[in-house]
Amino acid sequence: MGRTIEDKKAIVSELKKTLSESQLALVIDYQGLTVAEITDLRRRLRPTGTVCKVTKNTLMGIAIREDPKWQPMSELLKGSSAFLLVKEDFSSAIKAYEEFQKATKKTELRGGVMEGRLLFEPEIKALGDLPSKEQLMGQIAGAINALATKIAVGIKEVPSSLARALQAYADKNKAE
Repeated sequence: MGRTIEDKKAIVSELKKTLSESQLALVIDYQGLTVAEITDLRRRLRPTGTVCKVTKNTLMGIAIREDPKWQPMSELLKGSSAFLLVKEDFSSAIKAYEEFQKATKKTELRGGVMEGRLLFEPEIKALGDLPSKEQLMGQIAGAINALATKIAVGIKEVPSSLARALQAYADKNKAE
């Protein structure tokens, strides 16, 4: 027995909501994956804030129809599709998918969409090579610490250089 219209509307509504919270959508061909393997993929993606949706292309097509940010995905809707909807840490999500792909060798990355642009494997791999959110935060924290140290040293120097300037002024006045 097929899904009712209400079921389909609920699925489309949920897809729209998840897409509205996502930065990147990846479309993979998951033909041949077992339920256990899809569960494993979801488990690997969970820490990255990524949702793996296995749904009919027609339902995803309806969900993206009126949203220019996701419309290019319509070109990827064919065959057995699973959608990896990445909320924030796309670098870690792509790495998690690539590790899963190496382990199973059963899926194929069809492409993705980010900011209204259709992406293919080379661009997606490049996104995966970017530093993760945690790495970026670490780099920023390091830069802030280095700057704070320079400022602290500079501030510490001000009283002694001010004292030297005052002493020089006083010495000059005494000499006159």
